[in-house]
Amino acid sequence: MFALTVSDLVWRAGPRTILDGLNLRLDGEGITVLLGPNGAGKSVLLRHVCGLLRPDAGLIDWNGAATPGAGVSMVFQQPRMFRDSILGNVALALTPRGIAATERRRRAAAVLERVGLAHRLTDSARGLSGGERQRLALARAWVTRPQLLLLDEPTASLDPSSVEAIERIVREIRTDGTRILMTTHNLGQATRLADDVVFMDAGRVCEHAPVQRFFARPASPAARLYIQGELPWRMAF
Repeated sequence: MFALTVSDLVWRAGPRTILDGLNLRLDGEGITVLLGPNGAGKSVLLRHVCGLLRPDAGLIDWNGAATPGAGVSMVFQQPRMFRDSILGNVALALTPRGIAATERRRRAAAVLERVGLAHRLTDSARGLSGGERQRLALARAWVTRPQLLLLDEPTASLDPSSVEAIERIVREIRTDGTRILMTTHNLGQATRLADDVVFMDAGRVCEHAPVQRFFARPASPAARLYIQGELPWRMAF
């Protein structure tokens, strides 16, 4: 299990305050989905948790550590591919671990089998479609067996079949024991994947609740308005 504690986090971009004293604690297992309107600070929070940004104030505790370390991985909405084969892109993620080249390739091939790309090991990664690139990015993170995986809109702009494939992979990663924190604007996806929901607005956490309770009885006015605007039909659990 991976415990994450974010305390009084503040981050500014010029005159704008993007994270405004944000507090969040995650422990246990499962998938936490970050919801909220554009500009709420969801992606910025993920970048802080990944260690890509430093806060202007506040603290983050990564399972008792002061830095994220190798146990935290992130997959971006538009992942970059290296100038290498599909197999090489995944194996490269294991290079800092000091693993022998033969073992790196073996582990990479095994993960690519699980994401449905084993038949294209020698193809160029830069020739993949959007959905295939996202599957490769997930494989590249998964092969390192992260304790915490951060996903920023992993299915944005993908067709329905690609969305289904990505969601299947995310569930498998969760089953393998990785804690997942992800953003999405797809509320149907949130209901399918999430164990709990964190709702953000104006750089703060307004609500943190189990997924069924969040959608059935949102406690914060901002969350109620968001659901009404984004999900104009009644959902039954």
